[in-house]
Amino acid sequence: MLFEDILKKQNFASVVPFDLTKERLLKIDLTAQNADLAKIDLTDTAIFTEYVFEKIQKVEAVCAIGGYFENRYIYRRSQHFQQTEEARSIHLGVDIWAPAGTAVFAPIEGYVHSFANNDNFGDYGPTIILEHTIEGYTFYTLYGHLSLQSLQDLRIGQAVQRGQRIAEFGNFPENGNWPPHLHFQVMTDMLGKVGDFPGVCEPSKIDFYRAICPNAHIILKTDTLY
Repeated sequence: MLFEDILKKQNFASVVPFDLTKERLLKIDLTAQNADLAKIDLTDTAIFTEYVFEKIQKVEAVCAIGGYFENRYIYRRSQHFQQTEEARSIHLGVDIWAPAGTAVFAPIEGYVHSFANNDNFGDYGPTIILEHTIEGYTFYTLYGHLSLQSLQDLRIGQAVQRGQRIAEFGNFPENGNWPPHLHFQVMTDMLGKVGDFPGVCEPSKIDFYRAICPNAHIILKTDTLY
């Protein structure tokens, strides 16, 4: 059985304080196909934030969501994604764009694997990684672009219960200098990393990362939207 099939059988708690299966969501396009993105200064986070939240408000959505293995235009805003011979542009998780301060909850019990403040322009900013086990399989969930306060009083190995509040969305610049949102990602192999894991990969590495980064929409219960 594929690990994604095992995930589909689980009763996960909501990662955010609204119902992603019932409330109105904006499926946001952050690829080069979205002509709007070439018209705004994405390096100015205030302008980028205004763009995202105007889109959300226009359709009266609770949040914008999307991005799993999306080839994104927006990473051109930061040198953080240009440090390899082939620029990174493939998004490995799912983003939930909502106001700073939005609570983040653990979808299933586990414990704190690691955490860090990945403090570069365009990086995750404050990041928490949880470790979980279901049906004998160990996997990890990553929460990026949090508030600095979310990292206070954490310790490695700290137990986390299903539905427990673990963090909150950060505001820019402390969240890696992004419009407020949560980067949520699932991994079956940490590749030896601690407090960090690639959230964006080179197009040539899609097959490698797809094999170890299951569809995070399954846990969010938004997989029927895609």
